[in-house]
Amino acid sequence: MKEGEKVDEYFARTLTIANKMKAHGERMEQTIIIEKILKSMTLKFNYVVCSIEESNDLSIMTIEELQSSLLVHEQRMQGQKEEEDALNIINSERSGGRYEHRVEGRRRARGNFRGRG
Repeated sequence: MKEGEKVDEYFARTLTIANKMKAHGERMEQTIIIEKILKSMTLKFNYVVCSIEESNDLSIMTIEELQSSLLVHEQRMQGQKEEEDALNIINSERSGGRYEHRVEGRRRARGNFRGRG
């Protein structure tokens, strides 16, 4: 899975490859595909992968069940990111966006200020 790739996109790409391999005579069982998908997920899905492996019998799990579970987690992660972004915007609005950055422990104001005499 590529960094930033959506679960649906990844599954479409992976299943296309698996179907081509089947067409060329490769024996691809669902269990093998599921294991390969879980091993190749990005780091942000590590806790989800561990949870799925611990709580499910992969030998009876379907690819559709795996995809559904990963989609739910992806949506929750996206919701959390949007919530964090909204909180960051609210916090920056509360501070009024008055200061750009600190210079030697003091804040440097934005704008054309001449300073004190």
